[in-house]
Amino acid sequence: MKPHVICLMAASVDGRTRPSRWCPKGAVANVFERVHEELAGDAWLIGRVTGQEFAKGKPYPASTTEALAREPWFARRGAKAYGVVLDAHGKIAWGRSDIGGDPIVVVLSEAVSDTHLAGLRSEGVSYIFAGKSHLDLTLTLDILNRELGVKRLLLEGGGGTNGAFLRAGLVDELNLILCPAVDGAKGAPSVFDSAEAEADQRAPLTAMTLARTEVLEGGAVLLRYLMQNATPGWQQPS
Repeated sequence: MKPHVICLMAASVDGRTRPSRWCPKGAVANVFERVHEELAGDAWLIGRVTGQEFAKGKPYPASTTEALAREPWFARRGAKAYGVVLDAHGKIAWGRSDIGGDPIVVVLSEAVSDTHLAGLRSEGVSYIFAGKSHLDLTLTLDILNRELGVKRLLLEGGGGTNGAFLRAGLVDELNLILCPAVDGAKGAPSVFDSAEAEADQRAPLTAMTLARTEVLEGGAVLLRYLMQNATPGWQQPS
């Protein structure tokens, strides 16, 4: 069963998501964390680039004598929440097993090496597989639900990961924290983004309904939208 997917992001009023570039300067971490806690997800999910920012480890050994099956492996079950990271090709050496107390679960393709899997196991980092060489996001959600009981997942970027879920028709809610700042620069990261090859792909989104607005501290505003996606098989008109 697919979890309920809530995209939670903080952005400047021009939709950019890197606070270090914003003017005027101001902290948004406390506001974001408060909304994150209120939404009470069973797991939160980020992409490889964002995940790399949390990594502390050195590269894993280049060889191993182990031949490991491409099947889910969990260092821990029954957590209140999990930190899920998409890392199709196994590029992140973690040096830790949790983020803020939430056990890390890495989503891999079957193309990763045995040495990387051995490295993850040595650090107590759980992993699942969701594709031969590329990640299937629908399969990812199904496995998280089936194996870990995830019913409510917070999608927290970056923009490339958010955009991939959006184009796959998998986002059920958008909770957007608009902060009183602007970026104004070309090429800055945004809430939803794509690679050049995906620029012409449209999300199967048919409606967005404003369900809640709330003024937060510091002049930020929370906008909650319910997303309606087309049924499978629908195609964007040309």
